[in-house]
Amino acid sequence: MNNLYHVKLSEIIEEFNLDVLYEPPGMDKILIVTDDINRPGLQLAGFFDYFDASRIQVIGKVEATFVSRFTPERRRDAFDKLLSKRIPALIFSRGIDPFPECMELAQTYEIPVLSSVESTSHLMSAIIATLKVELAPRVTRHGVLVEVYGEGILLLGDSGVGKSETAIELVKRGHRLIADDAVELKKVSAKTLVGSAPELIRHYIELRGIGVVDVRRIFGMGAVKQTEKVDLIINLELWNETAHYDRLGLEELSSQILDVPIPSLTVPVKPGRNLAVIIEVAAMNNRHKKMGFNAARDFTDRVNTHFEEREAASLEEEIR
Repeated sequence: MNNLYHVKLSEIIEEFNLDVLYEPPGMDKILIVTDDINRPGLQLAGFFDYFDASRIQVIGKVEATFVSRFTPERRRDAFDKLLSKRIPALIFSRGIDPFPECMELAQTYEIPVLSSVESTSHLMSAIIATLKVELAPRVTRHGVLVEVYGEGILLLGDSGVGKSETAIELVKRGHRLIADDAVELKKVSAKTLVGSAPELIRHYIELRGIGVVDVRRIFGMGAVKQTEKVDLIINLELWNETAHYDRLGLEELSSQILDVPIPSLTVPVKPGRNLAVIIEVAAMNNRHKKMGFNAARDFTDRVNTHFEEREAASLEEEIR
């Protein structure tokens, strides 16, 4: 369970158009702190081992049919045990009418009772997907996030290396800005990071000598985007004559952020290098790699084949 972040129950109700069948006092203060929900079939049967009371509970057709076979006394006892755990909310899916015993005990324990016409599996998957994003582990990195040819490119580097200037050039070339200076990264799955900008600085970019500019107003709505998956990390660093830079692209390096490996590369910066064009090429090359084509390996194979053929020809001449 993630206790660092939360979502208000009222936001879930609004987003999924849930009907409120019973609203207890202070419902607007109820917070959801776990990114999973539960169908309480076993709990209605009396099994509460390993039960997480912080989860939203959803009753579907299976659970409702099961409980409908109980006597009123047993049904009351089943809902009493469930609702006494102080769950954040109970949702009836498929437009199922709640049982009178449930409504009575919900008022006793002040537990919100909600309803949806959606199927149980569809409702659960949609709510879980939203909670996974809203409650995802996150970290803020100093950098710039841009979308280039559909690839989310995270530009990292020391202050003053040219990240914002490169981003504004990319925007002029038709690409989109997600975040400048501070990038909030969320781990939405074991393999996926999604970046966004803090709301306070969203769509703004700082250019030394000019100041802060509003990219959305200057370049239009098509120049900005709210969120983007991080596909590639590019580290910008000042050119170091003594450093070794990969010239073929055979080294497949990655950086770990929130334990998610992201392909990364280092681009040296010096006067005369057009970083915007370089980053465009890096984005397209990264797409090629994901589609199964690696230009560096293809070139290396061609070179090796060429020398092997020449060596074989030389051996054949010696034999003659």
